[in-house]
Amino acid sequence: MSHRLDMYLHRFNEIDEYLCVTFNRTSRHSWVRMLFRTVSRLGDGVFWYTLMGGILASQLSAGIVPVLHMAIAGLAATLTYKSIKGRASRPRPYEVIQSINLGMMPLDRFSFPSGHTLHAVVFSLVAISYYPALAWVLVPFTLLVAMSRVVLGLHYPTDVLVGALLGGIIAKLFMMF
Repeated sequence: MSHRLDMYLHRFNEIDEYLCVTFNRTSRHSWVRMLFRTVSRLGDGVFWYTLMGGILASQLSAGIVPVLHMAIAGLAATLTYKSIKGRASRPRPYEVIQSINLGMMPLDRFSFPSGHTLHAVVFSLVAISYYPALAWVLVPFTLLVAMSRVVLGLHYPTDVLVGALLGGIIAKLFMMF
């Protein structure tokens, strides 16, 4: 049984690495690399803080609850991903796979899970729960943030998928209150 599980895990890892390399190859085009660097930098927090500021500016006191909701869910996301990252200690793809081109420097040391993706999903889902009309901007931006992490060689696809899953769970939990 253990041998079979090892075989499946090995194959799963091969697929993860293959997809990582395949997506990362697109960053050899300067316009792709610049697009995803920009998206990734906006996903560092700039986009989300600007969104919260815009909500407060346009909604005044009616925007306080949604912004607080986003901020508290975002804090939970930060605590979650930092806790897992510190324990998982998964090296980043560019440290393991020689053919990966690093598109930009990471903000922290480890790869699993993707904190950018986790936060993008949390902020987007909470914001959309209050302002569904924002989905046309937030959903594509969130997908671009997630893609940027793999394209830039900073994360494996599984890091991004788990980050999205955790972000969805955290957002769902915080939307219950």
